[in-house]
Amino acid sequence: MRRVVITGVGIYSCIGKNCTEVVDSLYHGRSGIGIDPARTEYGYRSPLTGIVTRPDLKGILDRKQRAFLPQEAEYAYISTIEALAQAGLDIAYFEQNEAGILFGNDSSAQAVVEAHETIKEKRDTVLVGAASVFHSMTSVVSMNLATILKLKGINFSVSGACASGSHAIGLGYLFIKHGLQEMVICGGAQEVNMVAMGSFDGISAFSTRVDEPAKASRPFDADRDGLVPSGGAATLILEEYEHAKKRGATILCEVAGYGFSSNGEHISQPSDRGSYVAMERALRDSGLLPKDIGYINAHATSTPIGDKFEAMAITQLFGENSVPVSSTKSMTGHECWMAGASELVYTILMMQNDFIAPNINFERPDEYSALLNIAAQRMDGRFDVALSNSFGFGGTNSALVIHQIK
Repeated sequence: MRRVVITGVGIYSCIGKNCTEVVDSLYHGRSGIGIDPARTEYGYRSPLTGIVTRPDLKGILDRKQRAFLPQEAEYAYISTIEALAQAGLDIAYFEQNEAGILFGNDSSAQAVVEAHETIKEKRDTVLVGAASVFHSMTSVVSMNLATILKLKGINFSVSGACASGSHAIGLGYLFIKHGLQEMVICGGAQEVNMVAMGSFDGISAFSTRVDEPAKASRPFDADRDGLVPSGGAATLILEEYEHAKKRGATILCEVAGYGFSSNGEHISQPSDRGSYVAMERALRDSGLLPKDIGYINAHATSTPIGDKFEAMAITQLFGENSVPVSSTKSMTGHECWMAGASELVYTILMMQNDFIAPNINFERPDEYSALLNIAAQRMDGRFDVALSNSFGFGGTNSALVIHQIK
């Protein structure tokens, strides 16, 4: 089997519009969560959200290219350009060499809502416009980036709820590992607008701690009351090891293992068993033992049930008070379809800069999180191996193991 490495990363999120800004936020435990007044007016119980501004692509892409990009694809374009620059790649390379793209994205709600409103008001489907067709497709990110970047390899989107971005990376890893591709652009994207999240608010999934937005996302804390929605995009360049060496690329780390499972039970409630299986499978695939892991970036979304089951699974596999654990969602909120990709980027940035970001707002453990070694404060120091968890509705679970090249 061939080795798979990461040669570039890019990020566009509520805690930074590039890797440099994100490292600073992670290091200082800075939250990107705020209030969206429009959500209150619209009828939300909770106006909390990750604050992500839209990029200005005028002068970067032509008018036609911009017209086909909805919000999440704009974010993905910016994160991908950053990742490509770090990897030493450009369109000229892709015109001469095959590369694929696998992006996690599980909905494109705003385009569907806007098209419906236009047809309902005007009674004429023609007025929706051609771009709306592509805006509304779940594959909108992969199709746009593949076209803009002239990609000729594997090309599709991965729809796996809040594990979408992680599964996209896992699949890219498998395509390269088994010799089907030399390079795959992987990532995840999530739109940040109120129409995309109304149904989640309606089932009381969100925190209502509106008096202190920066303290609303509280993974593993006993007083957590729900997640905070967020989004943006994250991109990672996956490449076969010898291929990367041959072209002189800087290798950031190696993807050592991918694990997955399905709970096979409740459509929305997690499972400690399913979480355990995904993590154990990722470790087995990597050939590593639980004691080898230096850090776990937990999925923990700040929901009462979800954090509980993940804490149980981590304790079952790693033992009590062992490996350092934190959830970057304490700062970013839940980035949904992009979370599996962005959290691997966050982990790589921490690994490169020798620190573990704090699980902010962790003030009082419950009976399950008390058994974990949670980094309530930033932990300075080197770690070489990390595990990143991502779980989603429908019981889909993904876990990725990365390590430094030695």
